[in-house]
Amino acid sequence: MTPLVVASAIIAAVCIDHAAKINLMGSRPPTYTPPDRYKYSLAELHDRLAARREELRRSNLGTQPTLRERRSIYREETSEVIAQYGRESRHYRRVHNSLQSLIMVGSTAVTTIAALSQQDWNWQSVSVVVLGFSVTLASAFTGYYKYRERSYFLRQTSDAIEEELNAVMLGIGDYSQFTEEQEGAALARFTQRVEALRNEQRRREQQLDQPADQTAAPPNPPSG
Repeated sequence: MTPLVVASAIIAAVCIDHAAKINLMGSRPPTYTPPDRYKYSLAELHDRLAARREELRRSNLGTQPTLRERRSIYREETSEVIAQYGRESRHYRRVHNSLQSLIMVGSTAVTTIAALSQQDWNWQSVSVVVLGFSVTLASAFTGYYKYRERSYFLRQTSDAIEEELNAVMLGIGDYSQFTEEQEGAALARFTQRVEALRNEQRRREQQLDQPADQTAAPPNPPSG
């Protein structure tokens, strides 16, 4: 009985010590207070943000910010405009691609199903129907989404940006004229050329998204 009594005493001591540490024997532990943003729905947060912005506009009516401040405010608002346009563009692109995929699958399936009743079924006729459906569907997707052209232009832009990066890091090519003291000017030129390449890539993507009868040949990437 002695080992049992000792073990019980040890367990009781551990429980009392643990209870004391978590304040079960004294005051209640402090409760966690969630931030105010968790008390409102997303729509309510948008309404509160719009109301705060309106209050800020009204408070600024009596003051005339400097030209630099107005340009800074415009720059910050431009980022939100770009993000909004990007979200809307991706949304409509997904909807359009989904509907276009449904049209291609549906039209190919209708043609295939219409030919089913005219077949004497054996393994050869089944193979011809399945292969014809697959080839027609793959051709429709390839012609519409232009995977090869997208891959080519993305690779071309990637190689051009990599060439610019290596040139500015090693001080070769068009960047050989800049000294170490002119590193800022070299980086400014590098940024300008990379942005030009990215803008050119965006224009190519927009041209690829146009219908085939309206797509013009994408221009060559800028050299300067």
